[in-house]
Amino acid sequence: MAAADALYRRRRVKNVVAVVLACAAALFGLFFLGWILWTLAAKGIAGIDWALFSQDTPPPMQEGGLRNAFFGSAVMCLMAILIGTPIGIAAGTWLAEFGHARRIGTVVRFVNDILLSAPSIVLGLFVYTLIVAREEPVGGFSAVAGAVALAFIVLPVVVRTTDEMLRLVPSQMREAALSLGVPQWKVIVQVLYRSASAGIVTGVLLALARISGETAPLLFTAFGNQFWNSDISEPTASVPVVMNQFAGSPFDTWQVLAWAGALVLTLFVLIVALLARAIVLRNRITHD
Repeated sequence: MAAADALYRRRRVKNVVAVVLACAAALFGLFFLGWILWTLAAKGIAGIDWALFSQDTPPPMQEGGLRNAFFGSAVMCLMAILIGTPIGIAAGTWLAEFGHARRIGTVVRFVNDILLSAPSIVLGLFVYTLIVAREEPVGGFSAVAGAVALAFIVLPVVVRTTDEMLRLVPSQMREAALSLGVPQWKVIVQVLYRSASAGIVTGVLLALARISGETAPLLFTAFGNQFWNSDISEPTASVPVVMNQFAGSPFDTWQVLAWAGALVLTLFVLIVALLARAIVLRNRITHD
């Protein structure tokens, strides 16, 4: 009995120590996260005004905004989503419905996991070699090249999300639809996609949040542009690249714009993440 009590006390002490260390680690991380957000808000709020969204990036020591950078980022992110989402959904569907029992499916999942964790600068260099370094009229820095580089980041996220969401759909739904004589393609489109739509949309939104802050791929593909440009075949400005350029400059006006751009970008990512979470919660409540 005494031995059992001693063992119980040791386990309880270990449990208390583990809980204290876990809480301390969480508080440590939250402290620095809060510090970063407070610094971002304190320095970025000074640059938030109408000029930020109505004027283009200025020369040194002059006032201006980030209108061309916001436009460039929006165009390239939208193009990347339009390129990567259909291909990712198609690939994820093949993995879930046709490749799960094949060796090639395992290989494709492994390659997709590698692409998912690949450094973005590597993808940027790959697209630089594939598109930018080629001779005119195909080659050169452009918004198209930037969108392709970002699409390579979107693709593995959408593939993984689609694959996992479709595999979570009960097999009884497939069997019931097929037993009624419904073609398999119609089962996938009208039954499986409906059931997994919330998860797939969440994956697309998370991919959008990720690419919106990517800098390295755009340095090698879209490059940047100080002026307004709506031609997707020409170098195009983007918020992350402008932040990278302005944050390290000796000019106060550029530094203020860099902090303001960082704050707007952070708020955008926050809104997209909250929207993705809201979709998941709504889908969970509906199913419950």
